[in-house]
Amino acid sequence: MNNAMKRRDIWSFITAIIFLGYIVFLALPLFMILIKSFFDGTTGEFSLAYFQKFFGKAYYMNAVWNSLKVTICVTVLSVIVAGPLAYIMSTIKIKGSAAIQILILISSMSAPFIGAYAWILLLGRSGVITKFAERVLGLQMPDIYGFTGILLVLTLQLSPLIFMYVSGALKNVDHSLMEAAESMNCKGLRKMWKVLVPLITPTLLAGGLLVFMRAFADFGTPMLIGEGFRTVPVLIFNEFISEVGGDDGFAAAISVIVVLFTTAVFLLQKYIANRKSYSMSALNPIEPKPKKGLANIAAHAYVYLFTILAMMPQVYVAYTSFLKTSGKIFVDGYSLDSYRAAFTKVGDSIYNTFFLAIITIIIITLTAVLIAYATVKRKGAVANLLDTFTMMPYIVPGSILGIALLVTFNKPPILLSGTAAILIAAFVIRRLPYTIRSSAAVLHQVNDSIEEAAISLGASTMKTFFRITVPMMISGVIAGAILSWISIITELSTSIILYTGKTKTMTVAVYTEVVRGNYGVAAALSTLLTVITVLSLLLFFKLTGKKDVTM
Repeated sequence: MNNAMKRRDIWSFITAIIFLGYIVFLALPLFMILIKSFFDGTTGEFSLAYFQKFFGKAYYMNAVWNSLKVTICVTVLSVIVAGPLAYIMSTIKIKGSAAIQILILISSMSAPFIGAYAWILLLGRSGVITKFAERVLGLQMPDIYGFTGILLVLTLQLSPLIFMYVSGALKNVDHSLMEAAESMNCKGLRKMWKVLVPLITPTLLAGGLLVFMRAFADFGTPMLIGEGFRTVPVLIFNEFISEVGGDDGFAAAISVIVVLFTTAVFLLQKYIANRKSYSMSALNPIEPKPKKGLANIAAHAYVYLFTILAMMPQVYVAYTSFLKTSGKIFVDGYSLDSYRAAFTKVGDSIYNTFFLAIITIIIITLTAVLIAYATVKRKGAVANLLDTFTMMPYIVPGSILGIALLVTFNKPPILLSGTAAILIAAFVIRRLPYTIRSSAAVLHQVNDSIEEAAISLGASTMKTFFRITVPMMISGVIAGAILSWISIITELSTSIILYTGKTKTMTVAVYTEVVRGNYGVAAALSTLLTVITVLSLLLFFKLTGKKDVTM
């Protein structure tokens, strides 16, 4: 009895500490921007002026409609493109499928704004493809800037997320269901629509929600390629950062509106997913089989075309990083000048990225293990509330979290603005869910009796946890930590708000170099980021023994 009470007290204390961290670095900052949005920045009096200003001017409402237009179109297109892609890869033997899955995954792991920068080089007014089409084919290419360009970049960037979700769901579908449908003359697209789609609807909704949130919160792509097509993240950034006419109170009001909207979307998705959920156990899972004739050619063409388009930005950026430069201009020949310039001009950003990411990953790994255990093994109202807190970073866009942290910690008693600590706090809050979910998934498979046996033999609660439980869940911890690592080093929306000259990261450096027109340096840094991402994924596959990443 005493051991049970002691065990409960230790985990109650750990849960309380974790709660305190979330309250200080997530709940309090969000509460502060809520308060700031309701008080006049000049007089300090309660006012609804910021909200009246937002809803009263077409300029601001246009940004909302633009964001919704982009987000909805990207989400729908991603499902339309990636759903069939996952189905083809799951049911038809595609040559080189293992390599293709890795390439598709790599294409999704880079920062979206790097894709925007690459497509400017390819399809911009002076882009390689644009010039080739004009000179050789006599064709006028469509304008890459504005809505079209944003849609292209985000769809290619985010479709792999739907691909991973749907691929994971299809592994849980029993092939006998497909055979039963075919025996009733339900074949082809009708079989897919009538049988498969209802089964994977919750997964499609979960993947669609992630795509929706990422597209809605993306800052770098519309900033680089939008050319006047203003979205909400750009609007918030300009209102908060602008030295002329900027108003952090108004930026806070917009942030509150955005968080309320994303929360409503999240709750709607959860409600629909719960009503459409199915329990599946695949005793005879779907496996890819050889196909012949036109169907085989069409399947290979579809898969290869998507992979080429998805990887084209990274490949071309890597190519340009080796071109010789004269000042800011690419000239004939090849050299390592861009890499030399990258290390000499913005070399600190490379060091900062690794330093911040390593510190963040250490904190994330330890915290995620504790949270996963508290939410999986310590079931109850408190555990459910903690689980809800861990989901909030999915709802809050990175730029808004950055603003909330700056508003909260820009003066004593906790002065963090301008330091590396505020960036680490933001990275931990935003990227912790990856490792929590991966760790919890493994922990669900660990039987409680194993811990009970260790405690009955005299081991303390913490000794049992670290010597018995943690080693059994280490594969999930490592998998989640690597995915968190990749998302940290490619983070921009939060970093662009919080960085200073001493804490600039590689993504911020790439963004600023693109804006300044230093495309060689930007390409070199982007290529380094891609190489780090690839090595991280290879490490993930090596340590976990997996051949792909599904969700």
